[in-house]
Amino acid sequence: MPQTRYRQLPPFVAKLEPALLETVMLTLYIGNKNYSSWSMRPWVLMRQTGIAFEEQMLRFDGFGPDSSFKQRALALSPAGRVPILIDGGLRLWDSLAISEYLAEKFPEKHLWPQQLLNRARARCLVAEMHSSFSSLRSLCPMNIEARLPEVGAKLWVDHPPLRTDVQLLQDLWTPLLAVANGPMLFDQFSIADAFFAPVCMRLNTYALPLSPAVQAYVQRVSNLPAVQEWVQAARAEHDFRPFEEPYRSQP
Repeated sequence: MPQTRYRQLPPFVAKLEPALLETVMLTLYIGNKNYSSWSMRPWVLMRQTGIAFEEQMLRFDGFGPDSSFKQRALALSPAGRVPILIDGGLRLWDSLAISEYLAEKFPEKHLWPQQLLNRARARCLVAEMHSSFSSLRSLCPMNIEARLPEVGAKLWVDHPPLRTDVQLLQDLWTPLLAVANGPMLFDQFSIADAFFAPVCMRLNTYALPLSPAVQAYVQRVSNLPAVQEWVQAARAEHDFRPFEEPYRSQP
């Protein structure tokens, strides 16, 4: 297929080109699947709901200004981070902004719950995930290939804020799961479940204590076809990155 030529746009200008947006496949730039929790969210969202896209990986080799990753990411967005979604002349580099854009571009996919109150609740949960859980993020970085239950048990005892973060997760999920008519937080798969998929990976890796209902939800998310595809690819990377490994010196 011949490549479409575009006129030159100013750097990082998010400018919609309606004709192009209809004909050019979306491109999603991600980091290493074993480690990149932020990349996992839009990737799982798009794959699980059947939104076609081209995947491009920016391999983590460090995050300093001289790293290949940072230089390549900065060539694509001013933030120099992944994920990055490119759609014609539009570039988005925030997982929530990407998800909102996809929800508007593909309304037939119902990426947010269809019922008004549930949409409001789902957006509240996604915003909480987007900005909170600092202890869970820092102490339990995503590492799908690893199994670290002993580390998780020690972190659980030594770090009360970690226990607070996990309790918040359970407080957010439990009432929704109690009334759900389907397997996900708002019955059917939505942006909310995609945003919590990396959290489920962390809970699995570190075997953190959960109620039976929450553990069952974590397992259902883990079993989603798109999540399974991501997990299998993460395990197949065999790309041990020491700067992403606070608890292991080798795989």
